[in-house]
Formats: sequence, C-alpha cells, structure tokens
Amino acid sequence: MKNVNHVITTFKESIFATLTNLAREHNAINLSQGFPDFDGPDWVIQNAKDAIAQGAQGSNQYAPLQGILSLRQVLSKIYKRHYDLNYCEHTEVTITNGATEAIFSSILALINPGDEVIIFEPFYDSYVASIKLAGGIPVPVTLHGPRFNYQTDKLSEAFNDKTKLIILNSPHNPTGKVFNTSELEEISKLCISHDTFCLSDEVYEFLTFNSNVHQPMATFPKMKERTITISSTGKTFGVTGWKIGWTMASPEITYAIRMVHQFNTFCVNHPLQIAIAKSLQELDEYLILFKKSYTKKRDLFFSGLEELGYLPIKPQGTYFIMCPIANKTKLKDVDYCMELIKKKGVATIPPSSFYMLSNDGENYLRFCFAKKDETLKTALLKLK
Repeated sequence: MKNVNHVITTFKESIFATLTNLAREHNAINLSQGFPDFDGPDWVIQNAKDAIAQGAQGSNQYAPLQGILSLRQVLSKIYKRHYDLNYCEHTEVTITNGATEAIFSSILALINPGDEVIIFEPFYDSYVASIKLAGGIPVPVTLHGPRFNYQTDKLSEAFNDKTKLIILNSPHNPTGKVFNTSELEEISKLCISHDTFCLSDEVYEFLTFNSNVHQPMATFPKMKERTITISSTGKTFGVTGWKIGWTMASPEITYAIRMVHQFNTFCVNHPLQIAIAKSLQELDEYLILFKKSYTKKRDLFFSGLEELGYLPIKPQGTYFIMCPIANKTKLKDVDYCMELIKKKGVATIPPSSFYMLSNDGENYLRFCFAKKDETLKTALLKLK
C-alpha cells in the first residue's frame, strides 16, 4: 500500500490532547489545556437554545460559506468602535470554524511551497503544522524570558526575499505577553520594507490586565492591507467548544481565504453564529465583568504559586501563567510535568513543545487559570 502524505508522518498528537488524556487517566486537576471548567454566561447559552428551537432564519440548515450577515455586520461595527478599523461585512469578513481553522485557511491561501514564514517561539502549535502542510518553511524567532521580548537584530535577520508571512500572537499564548507599541512598530516596518504579510492572531484581545492594552496590527500605518486579523469568541465568552472564529482582511486576501474555507469546512455552525451575533451586541457591558473575574483568578493563582515558593511571571494578558521551575527541580519541563501529574495530581503544559530553535521552554511550566476558584485553590493545595 502506498504511503500517506509525507508531511503528516512527521506530526505527533497535540501536546494539549496528550496532557488532557493523562490528566484524565491520573484523575489530575487539568490546568494544561486552555479552556474553562465552567460554562459561558447563561444568557449566551440561552441565545443558542433559542436559535436552535426557533429555527430562525433557517438556522438548522447550512449557513452561507462566508458566515451569516448579521454576525459579519456586528463584527464590523465592533472593529470600528473598538479600534477605528473599517471592514466591509460583505468582502472583508469571513466566519470560520474557530481561530484554528482561520489560521489554517489563511496560511493555505497565502503560502506557496518554499515560502518562509516567521513565527515567534514559544508558539501555538497549529502554526507550524499549517505552514508545513502548505509547503512553507517556518522560521522561528525566540521570545526570551522573563519579559519575553524578541531581539531586534534576530528578528531583522529572519526577514529576507523568501519571507512571505509573519505570524504575530498578541496577547501571547503561552507567555501572557502583550506586545507594546514600539515592538509592533518595528514588526510593521519590517513587513513593509520586505513586502510581507502579517497574520495577527488576536483571540485574547479582550483579556488584558492593568494598564496593558491590546493594539491590533492592522491599526499601524500601511499595515491594514497586508494584515489578516484573526479572532474568535471562544475565549471571550468561555464557549471554546462552539468554534466561532473569523478573519478580517482585504477583499483580495479574503477571497483567497474563502476559497480554502469553501473546500475545507464550507460553513460554520448556523445556530451558534446566530447566538454569537446576538450576544456580541452586549459585548461592552459584559467585558467589565469578564475582565474583573479573570483578574481575580489571575491574582488568586499567582499569589498561591508565590506562597508555594514558585517564581511565576505575572501575565499581561491571556489566562496563562508561565512559571520558571529551576528553583523547584533539576528536571526539565516534560519530566517535571509528568511528576506533577503522577505525584501531585495537577496537570500543566511543558512549553518546550512550543519551541523549534531555543531550549528555553525546558525551564518553564505553563498553568491555565481559566478555572473555577475552587479548582484553582484545590490545585494549589495539591502542589503544596
């Protein structure tokens, strides 16, 4: 029998799936995979129930491939209101099966075999998989702790005539970093001078803390036409299983993305699009409680780790905490992670899975604090 795609043979099971399965096997508290252990707001769930029950707008049948108009319209208004960005709901907004499909479709729409794609490590693992499936070449640039800044000279060296795309994720998973204005300006200047596209993964856009502010790459001069902005509602509304994501891009790029999307998933869950379109109309009021809740969870778990003798790095955004482990163990991240699962009953993520170039990840664990307060408190007791 002939072989399968040679690229696929190099892939392994996602570290998220592996750790979640191990957590289940050892009955460990799962602080690894990035999803809440509580439901989204009742009113958001009710919007979905209503959409299914009423069959409104033919909601139990296929949705248009580009996404339902009401959702594209409300997203267009949000980007105008929050960021002063103008996106046409007809030609520049596409609804996808979560941000991961948006990433996949965007990369396949842009990348030809041999094209180089710059990624910041540690990275979300689907970036590399998508690049390789498109025949592209991932080029890593390391974000070095504890502040997780890139080195300007290393970033500049990564750009060349073969560079087609750079992937930016801010607020950043797994480090919790929010890229500042000067960093984003430097990236934008390099994109323009090398005629490079930017895929800006902004799924944690509304989850920043203290004075940290998310700035979309598309807001910088001459960047909107070359930027694919990607986000979703899974993180914001705590409904990661709904998989409602989107892309914002120029009409030319959007058309290419839609062609990949059309022959991949074709369309997205219709009633949940309706529910999200309705829920987003209450976004501004909801975000006040949302940020307050997650700030409390961050501070609770951060302080708890400090009391246990860890040296956690306080995140500027997202719901993850990167925690150095050198003062607690001589083990590297993977082995220490396994020890915590088996001996303490707490599952975390070993960040070395998110690096290609540097060994920095071996010195950290990543904790997810998108959990009930009682879950976080129990995890801290187990780690004691």
